[in-house]
Amino acid sequence: MVAMAVTAGSRQVPDQAEADSSAWLAARPDYVWSFPNDHWSHAGYRTEWWYVTGHLAAKDDPARRFGYQFTLFRVGLVPEPPASASQWMTGDLIMGHASITDLHSERHVFSELLHRAIPLLGGFGVPGDSVIAWARAPAGTDSVWKIVCTNEGFAFSMRDAAQQMAFALSVSPAKPLVLHGPNGYSRKGRQPTSASQYYSFTRLETSGTLELGGQTWEVTGQSWLDREFGSNQLDRDQVGWDWFSLQLADGREVMLYHLRDAEGDVDFGRGTLVETDGRVRHLAPDQWQLQSLATWRSAETQAEYPVAWRLELPAAGLQLRIEALLPAQENVSRRAAGLHYWEGAVQIWSAGSGEPSGLGYVEMTGYGEGNRPPI
Repeated sequence: MVAMAVTAGSRQVPDQAEADSSAWLAARPDYVWSFPNDHWSHAGYRTEWWYVTGHLAAKDDPARRFGYQFTLFRVGLVPEPPASASQWMTGDLIMGHASITDLHSERHVFSELLHRAIPLLGGFGVPGDSVIAWARAPAGTDSVWKIVCTNEGFAFSMRDAAQQMAFALSVSPAKPLVLHGPNGYSRKGRQPTSASQYYSFTRLETSGTLELGGQTWEVTGQSWLDREFGSNQLDRDQVGWDWFSLQLADGREVMLYHLRDAEGDVDFGRGTLVETDGRVRHLAPDQWQLQSLATWRSAETQAEYPVAWRLELPAAGLQLRIEALLPAQENVSRRAAGLHYWEGAVQIWSAGSGEPSGLGYVEMTGYGEGNRPPI
């Protein structure tokens, strides 16, 4: 999931290469997990996020389909909170990204927010609170974005009046929580500290409402929730990543990511296969082959992204074709100068039979000139 340097007022938060990484907590293989407490924020780590993507359909018209993304980030400014009793002092920013892809109208809409984590603008709960994270909606919208813990799972909502978009969704796990990498220690590079603590709910039953362009639908569908926290996930010579979350029609899920160097070559990769009964298999990069089959160029940023792939995972008996349901699913930030990335809904097909084999989401960062996400 994407994270980046951001601008707070007139001051730009330094990227990870410039930060004193030794002052921040590093992901480690012996991290002691505690659930549900780890659903809440983790002071001392530089970056973390609550990230949900999914596929929805209108209850009264199942052919009317949507993809969506909802993300709240905690971005650390300093490793320890400022030494002040004032509520207006903060060591964190809160950032939100949300998008809706309307597959009927072939329209992709993106919204974002960025605030200091102070009482009027946003913040993070502590274990025992119902609210995990919240932030004031974009200017001109009398609302908040938030994610909360419920008895069934999670609920989250966003609204942006200017973009005429909103959703309020509840999700409940259909399968157990998954730790990515041994004990949830997810390596991103050759250095031991180039890693995150990473877990997911890979299949979530989803229901709620979605609004776009003045219309409102009751919706149902399937979602995927990712949680990561860490402090220095990219090696210095890495420029970005391609990340896949695939929900297969046979009840399995696949998470794959690889990181790219400045030449565009794959630098590092890992994966997870979740069986129908929830058993987990960690995947080394030599256990799958991923080939780009087609690309799309953004007219706004001139970045060129893959939008179709062939995936072979012999150990799982999988030969798949993955295709963007809409090529134009790029998110372009107005808050973080120069930031853009592709976040999109995809269809999965059997490469052999051509039969539909599932749905998923893909995120691609670091495409285009000077677009390395500094995390």
